Amino acid sequence: MKRILVLLMLFPLWCPAQDSDPLAVGNEYLQQKWVDSIYGKMTLKEKIGQLFMIDVFPEQGEKHIKKAEQLIRDYHVGGVIFFKGHPKEQAVFTNKLQSMSGIPLMVGMDAEWGLAMRLDSTFAYPWNMTLGAIRNNRLIEQVGYQVGRHARRLGVHINFAPDIDINTNPENPIIGNRSFGEDKYNVAEKGAAFARGMRNAGVLACGKHFPGHGDTHTDSHKTLPVITFGRSRIENTELFPYNRLISENLESVMVAHLSVPALESRQGYPSSLSHDIITKLLKEEMGFKGLVFTDALNMKGVADFTSPGDIDLAAFKAGNDMLVMSLDVPRATAKLTEAYQKGDITEERLEYSVKKILKAKFKAGLQRYQPIDTTNLYRDLNTLRDRLLEEELYANAITVARNTDSLVPLRSLDRKEIAYVHFGDDKGDVFLRSLNHYARVDEVKAQTIEALLKKLEPYNTVIIGHHRSDASPWKGHDFTVKELTWLYEIARSKKIILTSFVKPYSLLKLSTLEGIESIVVAYQNGPVAQRKAAEVIFGGLGGRGRLPVTANKELLVNTGIQTPFLNRLQYGIPESVGMDSQVLEKIDSIVEESVKTLAMPGAQVLVARKGKVVYNKNFGRHSYTGNRPVRSTDVYDLASLTKILATLPVLMKMDDEGKMALDATLGSVLPGLKGTNKEKLVIREVLSHYARLKPWVPFYRYTVDKKTGKPLEKYYRHKPEDRFNVKVTDDLYMREDYRDSVFAAITDSDLLDKKEYRYSDLGYMILQRFIEKSNAATLDSLDKKWFYASLGADRTVFNPLDHGVPKENIVPSEADDYFRHCVIQGYVHDMAAAMNGGVCGHAGLFANAQDVAKIMQMYLQKGKYGDMLYFKEGTVDKYNTSYYRDKGVNRGLGFDKPRPESLGDDLYERVPESSFCHSGFTGTYTWADPDNELIYVFLSNRTYPTASNRKLITEGTRTEILRVIYDAIKQP
Repeated sequence: MKRILVLLMLFPLWCPAQDSDPLAVGNEYLQQKWVDSIYGKMTLKEKIGQLFMIDVFPEQGEKHIKKAEQLIRDYHVGGVIFFKGHPKEQAVFTNKLQSMSGIPLMVGMDAEWGLAMRLDSTFAYPWNMTLGAIRNNRLIEQVGYQVGRHARRLGVHINFAPDIDINTNPENPIIGNRSFGEDKYNVAEKGAAFARGMRNAGVLACGKHFPGHGDTHTDSHKTLPVITFGRSRIENTELFPYNRLISENLESVMVAHLSVPALESRQGYPSSLSHDIITKLLKEEMGFKGLVFTDALNMKGVADFTSPGDIDLAAFKAGNDMLVMSLDVPRATAKLTEAYQKGDITEERLEYSVKKILKAKFKAGLQRYQPIDTTNLYRDLNTLRDRLLEEELYANAITVARNTDSLVPLRSLDRKEIAYVHFGDDKGDVFLRSLNHYARVDEVKAQTIEALLKKLEPYNTVIIGHHRSDASPWKGHDFTVKELTWLYEIARSKKIILTSFVKPYSLLKLSTLEGIESIVVAYQNGPVAQRKAAEVIFGGLGGRGRLPVTANKELLVNTGIQTPFLNRLQYGIPESVGMDSQVLEKIDSIVEESVKTLAMPGAQVLVARKGKVVYNKNFGRHSYTGNRPVRSTDVYDLASLTKILATLPVLMKMDDEGKMALDATLGSVLPGLKGTNKEKLVIREVLSHYARLKPWVPFYRYTVDKKTGKPLEKYYRHKPEDRFNVKVTDDLYMREDYRDSVFAAITDSDLLDKKEYRYSDLGYMILQRFIEKSNAATLDSLDKKWFYASLGADRTVFNPLDHGVPKENIVPSEADDYFRHCVIQGYVHDMAAAMNGGVCGHAGLFANAQDVAKIMQMYLQKGKYGDMLYFKEGTVDKYNTSYYRDKGVNRGLGFDKPRPESLGDDLYERVPESSFCHSGFTGTYTWADPDNELIYVFLSNRTYPTASNRKLITEGTRTEILRVIYDAIKQP
C-alpha cells in the first residue's frame, strides 16, 4: 500500500507534462507552412548553421564584429547572444547582422534581472533572491513582462531566464543571488510567474541550469561541478521547478555543465553532453518539447572535456538543439557535416532540431522581421513604469526577520534617542537620509570600539546598516571580524536594529542573535532598497517580505514578521499616487524663475498625496550673494504658519480635554482682561479673525529712536544684565518687564468699529497667554511635549540656535536696518515675537518642509500619525469649519480656507471646500486637501534681504505651484 502511495505522489512529476507544443502559435498552419518553406530551401550547411548561437561583444571592437559577420555570412549561424555594451550600439549591430543573414537570426541575451545584466544605461530589476522574498507572485510576473518588453524593444527574442536553480548551498559561488531561494515551491512559483510575464511580452523564456546548479561548491565557468546526491533528491528538489514550468509550456531549457553521477553513469561526464540527462530524462521522462540550449560551450566545465568541434558534436547527439558559444564554429560545422555524411546524424534528427529553431523564430515574430528603430531607445528601456514597479518590489521584499518586543516599527519617538552605525564598504547615505525623514538619527563614528561605545552612551537605540556593493550578484557579502565584534559589543548595552543590505547568507556568520532585537533584510544596497528599509523601520511601510533562504539557525527559510503601517509618510514616485511626474516637474521652472527674478533667494517645495511624499526639492541659496545652497535639512522661519502648527494644535488638545470652550470669552479664561474691551471677545471669533481686533501693533517702534531706528538704552542692552535678559539677537537684550508692556498694549488697543473679517496677530498673542497660564508651561515646551517629539518633527523648534540647530542650517530672513540692525538668522523675523523671547502665538516657529508636512499629514489623518492619536474624532473637522461664512468670513478656526481672491476664480472652482491652508509673511505657505489626500508645503525667505520685496506675492508663485499640483492629479 505504501508503494502505491509513493507512486501516486510521484506520478504528477513524471507524467507527460507538455501536452501541447510550447513553440506553437495560434495559427499553427501558417507557422508550419513558413517553417517548411524555409527548411525546404536550405542546404546542409545552412541547416547545420542554424544550430549555432554565437557570442557578440560590441565593446570588443571592430575585429570581433568582423568575426561574427564572417560566421553569419559563411556558416549561416542561427543566432547570436549579445554581451557587454551599450543598447544603441547593440541595436545598430543587430540591424547590421540581421541584414547579412539569409534567415533572420534569433537574438538572445542573459537578462536575468533585465538588460542591465549585460548592458549599461538600461534598467536593473532586483535579483531573484530579492524577488524570492516577495509573497505576491503577480509582481514577479510584472517583472518578467517588463524585462520582456525591454528585450523585445532591443530586438532580443529569447532571454536566458529565469534561473530556477534551488540554492540550497549558501557557499554556491555562481548562483546565490540569481536564485529565487531554497524553497522549491517558491522557486517554482516565482519562475513560472517570471516566464509567464516574458511570454506575455512576446519573448521566449528559458529555464536554467538543468538539471540544477543550486547545490554546488564550484563554478562551472571554471571547472566541472559535481552533484553528489542521489536521484531521489534530484527528482524531488532540483527538477521540481522544471516540471512546474514545463506544465505551463516553457519554451526552452538551458542545460548546465555538471557531473551528475546519479543521472549519468560515466564518471566526470558533463550533463550538457549526456544523452541520458537531455534526451531520456528531460525530453522523454519529463515530456519537454521545447528548445534545448547548451550552456556556453566555452566554459571550463565542458571546454576541458574534449576538443572543440567534438564538444559540439557530442552536445548535439545528446539532444541539444542549439549550441551556444562554440569555441570553433568552422571545426564544429565540419564535425557535424562528417557525422551527417556517415549516418551518425540522420536527416530526421537534424530536421527535428532545425525545424524547432525555425518554429521558435516564427513565434518570436521573425517571419515578419523589422529592423530596430533606435528613436527614443534609451527612454523606452528606462520607463516610469519600471521605476514604479521597482519601488513596489522592494516595498514587498523588505523582510523583518527578527523583532524582539516588536521594536520595529519604532514607536514612542519622544522616548527614542537614535544612532546609526555604518558597517560595510559601500555607501549608506540614502539610508541615513531616509531615516532622518522620520526622526533625528545621528551617525556615530569611531576608530575603536571603546570610543564608539562612549559616543553611543546618550542613545538608547542603534540602527546598524550593513552596506556592501550590489554592482553584481557575486560581490562579497560577509561581515568582517571587526564588524562582528563591534556588533556583539553594541548589543550588550543598546537596543539594536541590524539592517542588512546584502544577501541573507551574511547572517550565517552571526554566532548568536542574543541582544539583537530586530533584523531587517533589504537584500541589496541600491537607493530604493535603502529608502524602503527606512520606511519599514519607522512604520511608513509595513514589513511584508519573508526569507527566501535559511539565513541563520534561528532565521529559517520563509521567516518573515509582518509589521504594521503606522500612518507615517512614505516617499515615492508621483504615479504611485495617481499624479503625473512630467506635470509636477513644471514646479521646477516656476521656482527657478522666481529665484532668477529675485523674488526669493531659495525655497523648499514638498508635495505629498495619499500619505506619500512624491515631490521634495530644494532650490537656490540662502542668500543672493552667498554660496550656501538650500538643503532639505535647513530650517526656515515659518512666520504665521506658527498659528496653525504651534498654537492651534495646543488649543485643539485643550478643547479635547475640556480645558477650553470655543464659545468662552477671553475674559472668562484670562481674568486680567475683565473690564477691558477684550473681555467679551469669543474665542471662536478670535480664531476666525472676526473679533474686531486690530491686525497688529508696532510694538518695537516705541523702543527705538525715531530718527535713527537704533534701540533705546532704556529698553535694551548689548549684553545680558540684571533685568535685561530677553534675547532679541546675539547682541541685543530687551528689558524683561517690557513683555508685560507689550501685552498691556494689546489689552489697551482699540477694537475696530464694526465686526468684519480682519486678519490679526493679536488674538494669538492673547491666546498664548491663556495657554501658558492654563498649563503652567510655555507654548514651545507644550508643543514639543505633546506633538513635535512624538511626530518625529525634530527640526520644528522655536529659537533654533538654543536647541542645537547649527546656524548654517538656518536660512536668514532679513537684513534688518530698522530695529535690530543685523542679519536675522536663527532669530524670529517678526518683531513682536522677537520681543517676546522668540516664542509667540502668532510667530516664532522654525522648521523644514518635511516637518511641516508631518504636522499637516496628521491633520489630514484627523489627528492620527505614527502610533499616536493626537485629537479626538471630529476635532480637526470642527476647527476646519467656517462658522461665519454668512458674515463674509471664509476662514476656519485658525486655518485659512480656499478663497477666490487668493486663488483666482478658475483654481478656486477646482479645489474642494474641505481644503485648509495658511501663509506666512516670510514667504511660507502650506495647503492640505482632505478630499484628494493632498499636502503642499512651500518655504522661502522672500523677505531677505528686505521685506519690501513683494515679487513672490505679486507674481503669485505659490498659487501657480498649487495650480500645477492640481493639474498633475490624474483623473480616474
